[in-house]
Amino acid sequence: MARAPAPRSPWRRRLSITIKLMIALGVLALGALVTAVYIARAQLPSFEELKSSPNGQMIRVHAVDGTVLVSIGPSYGEWLPFDRIPRVMRDATIAVEDKRFYSHLGVDPIGVARSVKVRLDRGRWVQGGSTITQQLARNVFLNNQKKFGRKFREWILALAMERKFTKDQVLELYLNKVYYGGGAYGIDAASRKFFGHGANRLSLSEAAIIAGLVKAPSNYSPTADAQAAVDRAQVVLRVMAENGVISAGEAADANPDAVKLAPEPKQNSVRYFTDWALPQLELLIDETERPLEVWTTLDLNMQRAADAAVRANAPAGAQGALVALDRDGAVRAMVGGKDYVSSIYNRATQAQRQPGSAFKLFVYLAALEAGMTPESTVVDEPVSIGGWSPRNSSRRFSGQVTLRTAFAYSLNTVAAKLGQQVGFTTVADMARRFGITSTINTHPSMVLGTSDVRLIDMTRAFASVANKGVAVTPFGITKVTANNEVIFEHEVDRSRVLVAPYVAAQMTDLLQTAVNTGTGRAAQIGRPVAGKTGTTSSSKDGWFLGFSSGLTTGVWMGRDDAKAVGGLQGGAAPARAFAQFMGKAVAKRPIEQFETEVTLPEWQLEPDEESYFGEPDNSVFVDETGAPIAADGVPLPDDGYGRGVERPSPRGERPVPEGYYEEPLAPAAPEQRLDQDWIDRVTGREPPREPRRDRRVQPPPPPVEERPYQ
Repeated sequence: MARAPAPRSPWRRRLSITIKLMIALGVLALGALVTAVYIARAQLPSFEELKSSPNGQMIRVHAVDGTVLVSIGPSYGEWLPFDRIPRVMRDATIAVEDKRFYSHLGVDPIGVARSVKVRLDRGRWVQGGSTITQQLARNVFLNNQKKFGRKFREWILALAMERKFTKDQVLELYLNKVYYGGGAYGIDAASRKFFGHGANRLSLSEAAIIAGLVKAPSNYSPTADAQAAVDRAQVVLRVMAENGVISAGEAADANPDAVKLAPEPKQNSVRYFTDWALPQLELLIDETERPLEVWTTLDLNMQRAADAAVRANAPAGAQGALVALDRDGAVRAMVGGKDYVSSIYNRATQAQRQPGSAFKLFVYLAALEAGMTPESTVVDEPVSIGGWSPRNSSRRFSGQVTLRTAFAYSLNTVAAKLGQQVGFTTVADMARRFGITSTINTHPSMVLGTSDVRLIDMTRAFASVANKGVAVTPFGITKVTANNEVIFEHEVDRSRVLVAPYVAAQMTDLLQTAVNTGTGRAAQIGRPVAGKTGTTSSSKDGWFLGFSSGLTTGVWMGRDDAKAVGGLQGGAAPARAFAQFMGKAVAKRPIEQFETEVTLPEWQLEPDEESYFGEPDNSVFVDETGAPIAADGVPLPDDGYGRGVERPSPRGERPVPEGYYEEPLAPAAPEQRLDQDWIDRVTGREPPREPRRDRRVQPPPPPVEERPYQ
């Protein structure tokens, strides 16, 4: 009788069931993987589509004549088909990145196992085990997050790409799209950036340098660390020799140290402009993928002239800035400093400095809008406003003068009286109306320019006067295109009228008088010019702003630490820089006459040369709140009513009026008798045959430029 089979033990039954379940799950997983791969394969772009879609957004910035000023973002060279890619480049890449490239299916199990082993040995991920195909999938479709979910998607895409494309196509895509550092995508862009020639001419040493960059572009880039790039290239050559793609002799003969690197392009003053203009793209367009061509207003000839004018005229140890606006607000030139490489700080658009008497533009605009004219008269006499007493540098007062004369010779007492008459808040509102965006105080001393302003804002204000009172808004971008499609085009807004045209014309009348006979004579260029100087206490800041032939230019000079600069006044170096620049900038423009002819002040007397070029044009010292301080920066004692008490004059003369402290001056010239003989002598006229008997009205003394805010 046959024996019945022995019953199987429970653990064997459980093991059998487990194995069957694992096989079933494996089959299901394999089926799911195959399904996922073929779904991904169906969704992949074609080879031609991948060739035409760069990674990242490239921005090329053009000057007004089309010249490329700068390329920002990724750069792409010529697309090299597989058969035009040098063999040494292909071999170097495969040797150092994926030596089993031609044998795996897109994912290398051996590489993955090695990566896991290193992870267990070192306790962290050091090697990713990624194949060339995986790297391509990550660069084109994914990101660099170190998460398993991203890694699994990378495997699916790599397997799908190997099902859709040949190995040669995958390698062609990789070598033309991978990032090599320095903004260069693809071997041709990298070769041109680092070596100055196309990738089809790569030598073995150059190919080794480029192939070594993929692992860590920022660390091994020749422009970042040349020695690190050479050391990495030696590793690539050694691996190539070990894999048999080159001989040991060839590896030894290669000399990455001898490779000549292309010089980095010099960063010049154009970057001040592009750094200011390009951030505005975020407000103008929402395109973030397609390559952009940005067309700007910058005129390279004017930019070169501006750069030369600032460098030639800025005093030693001082910085300079210049902005030139066309009549529609187009920025034709912008210099933010003497050297962009040493300082990227843009003093034309970022720095806030006291404008001195250049701020009187807004005082006189408010007065003209209130009904006064250039022929209106004001008495130049001692004035005290809330304990503040400005003075003229002549230490004398001229009696009744016209606004034209007061503006031409920058009389501070008249500016103070005008500000008090129209209201200091009215002056502040006028400044804001004309585009001053910084904080403006309303203390009486504000009429002499004690509020900090930006050069581009002040230039904008003068340009609006030149534009007959219509607002001028600076802009730097005229058009943006993406794949030859215009996605933005600037439209000039001429609808905002700031002041009536006759007010702007009267202001222009005053401004051209200041250039022809007043503090701005050094700005003359042989054609009509209107403008104003500005100098702050102890010559810390020098300004000149003016316009001619449809172009408005502002110049500022001074030290970044706001220390005094000897001999720096608005009528000196800034005015000379203005003249040097404008002489070239408007040379090919037609001469334009202003609507008002030059009308000279009632005095045909010129201040002496020292007053033009040796002294500021007013002498008031206040802190940032407008409170009076001494020239040494020490606040004056309070008299109990918010005013500074009197302090003895440093010359041992008369007491200094309440509210200000004047710095020591050169000894005054001997007093002269101001009678008709004196007028005849200084004007060169013949004396009348019969002397006048009634001389109760004395002619005013010769006006001079005041101190220190021009």
